[in-house]
Amino acid sequence: MALAMSATSKSAIVLLFTGVVAPLIGVVIRRVAGGWETIGKGPFGIERQLPAAPRYLSGPRRGVDPAIQAAEVRQMLIAKQERRERRGESPLDVEAEAERLLADPAEEPAAGERQDAELRAEVRQLVLARNERRMRQGLEPLEVEAEIERQLADLVGSP
Repeated sequence: MALAMSATSKSAIVLLFTGVVAPLIGVVIRRVAGGWETIGKGPFGIERQLPAAPRYLSGPRRGVDPAIQAAEVRQMLIAKQERRERRGESPLDVEAEAERLLADPAEEPAAGERQDAELRAEVRQLVLARNERRMRQGLEPLEVEAEIERQLADLVGSP
């Protein structure tokens, strides 16, 4: 029967289906099964509540025994040295590297202080370059330290 239909009756059926039947099916699915609310959910869905973290991950960290930590660091460094020797690279000083890795973090400058020093050095370079340009233009150079403080205050915010 479908083969005996003309092109206009086939197109009328397609239009009828897409214009009337498909929206009705959508309304029925939404009303009866709550279809749109369940899409993307379920056991394999992305939008679901994650389980709570295991207790051993969420609890306070326990201190590491320094002797065990030092032994593990030396063991890893010895393995690294052996790999380097197999590749034909220069040997690694295990003890010096172990001392560097096991050094008390309180002795090193904090990451923020190191970053601040790097930022200050970069701003100093910019101010010096600006002063060179100003002098080539015949203008008076800026006072370096005051300009550095002004630039840092603009970048970071007023202290």
